[in-house]
Amino acid sequence: QVQLVESGGGLVQAGGSLRLSCAASGRTISRYAMGWFRQAPGKEREFVSAISWSSDTTNYADSVKGRFTISRDNTKNTVYLQMNSLKPEDTAAYYCAAAPKYYSASNYPYDYNYWGQGTQVTVSS
Repeated sequence: QVQLVESGGGLVQAGGSLRLSCAASGRTISRYAMGWFRQAPGKEREFVSAISWSSDTTNYADSVKGRFTISRDNTKNTVYLQMNSLKPEDTAAYYCAAAPKYYSASNYPYDYNYWGQGTQVTVSS
């Protein structure tokens, strides 16, 4: 079992930055590919970014490419999402997820079998 806890969300003005963290416990995340997804009210959960277990592969949704950066520190059992140039349309609950490492940097939510509770990001215009 892997427990995931997100932090770092909050309220920020458009153009600002936030850094989300996802702290894992229970097992080392080096066994897992890690991803970030988000869900806005009334919308389906959507892929944001993912990173392979070794960090050699990253994947981004087109909507965040060039603005968000995913990274991981397996020694700290933590995954990060640096979000720059935030837009009001980035407002959502952000979820961290873990998938078996052979899924690499999957953008498919059903590949992920562990999920955190989410952290809210609100971007004001």
